[in-house]
Amino acid sequence: MHLVYIGLFGGLGCVMRYLASSWTYQLLGRNFPYGTLLVNMVGSFLLGLLLTFGIRGTYFSPEIRLGVAVGFMGGFTTFSTFSYETLRLLEDGNFWQAGINICLNVILCLAFALLGAVVARQIA
Repeated sequence: MHLVYIGLFGGLGCVMRYLASSWTYQLLGRNFPYGTLLVNMVGSFLLGLLLTFGIRGTYFSPEIRLGVAVGFMGGFTTFSTFSYETLRLLEDGNFWQAGINICLNVILCLAFALLGAVVARQIA
């Protein structure tokens, strides 16, 4: 049953990633991997929020937590895409943008994971 939850939530996460990235690129353009940065930040926030809820309470069943944490977040967040886009920036000689992309993804995603955990602690 765990695999069913992971698969269902994973599919939903993939669709949400596509929609969020597409919207971001329409809004900001494709000259920087904004879509990947956005989904990594949102995913970090949501994972921090949901797993902190899971630790502090019984808001979600273990199956739902597994489906969301492994399935949805695995489909939604895009570390492999981040890695490839950064490699492309480096190969194209855009060293400044590659460095900014690395720093923003690491710093902002850590900050958003912390923010999610703080929000969950305030609510729980």
